[in-house]
Amino acid sequence: MLKAGVVGCGHLGKIHSKLLFQSENYKLIGVYDINAELSNEIAKEYGCKAYTGFEEMLNDIEVLDIVTPTPFHFNYAKKAIDKGIHLFIEKPVCSNTEESTELLRLSESNNIKIQVGHVERFNPAYITVEENISKPMFIESHRLAKFNPRGTDVSVVLDLMIHDIDIILNSVKSPVKTISSNGISVISDSPDIANARIEFENGCVANLTASRVSLKNMRKTRFFQSGKYISVDFLNREAEVIEIDEKKSELPIMILEAENGKKKKIYFSKPQISENNAILDELNSFALSIKNNEKPRVDISDGHNALDVAIKIIKNFK
Repeated sequence: MLKAGVVGCGHLGKIHSKLLFQSENYKLIGVYDINAELSNEIAKEYGCKAYTGFEEMLNDIEVLDIVTPTPFHFNYAKKAIDKGIHLFIEKPVCSNTEESTELLRLSESNNIKIQVGHVERFNPAYITVEENISKPMFIESHRLAKFNPRGTDVSVVLDLMIHDIDIILNSVKSPVKTISSNGISVISDSPDIANARIEFENGCVANLTASRVSLKNMRKTRFFQSGKYISVDFLNREAEVIEIDEKKSELPIMILEAENGKKKKIYFSKPQISENNAILDELNSFALSIKNNEKPRVDISDGHNALDVAIKIIKNFK
């Protein structure tokens, strides 16, 4: 079992601490927060140590789980790397790309593994249909949430949209060509609603919308590619695949006849989704990457690339 510590004992830190305690891959050694009351509460519940100093905790652990507000990620991560400690860092990985570039350099030179908490990569709906997404040419994403003061210290792009940025970058696998965007502040000091259009060098276009002042919650992405349409509902953990397949012998749901008289067989499938705890899965996946000396599923370069696109979206706001 890997000896783990958690820095940041807020809402998400409590969840991570609980899951690390439950995981067979980790031993939760202790937690640290500048608010001692929060760390004492977690330590009491899970029988671990509430550290009064961050550096003290680093002497006792092999893996650090950083679940603090984003502006503190870099300094905590750098101190841990200096001690040879592997890092799980919640998204966004850093406040800016200068910091994430430095973490990328430090992790490589010190042979440290870093996984970034883009948890939607572990959403079972996405995992189930990921192999169907081969070369999407148009992607439409909506991530809408009811207002919650937690997370409003950053733009909705870094708070919510960055999840979909990571999914899209992982699905398209092509350099970004151009970005256009717009954002509006409604309640917070930073934008609460944002829309972005990303064009990739391979011709794919992605249209993303994120809002944290909506009347309903929605987390849905649709992928369109030649002969196939894939819909992923990240919130309800559902997926649909509609495809043209001339090789299948079973009865299609629809047959369309083109102008040239050629008939197209349209098939619909709704894959069975296995339930999981995506946060537990990403933590366990990171543990296995350390034990097997493998690249983490969402490594520091993925976190850096998603952050880079997110910041460019924000800078392009009109």
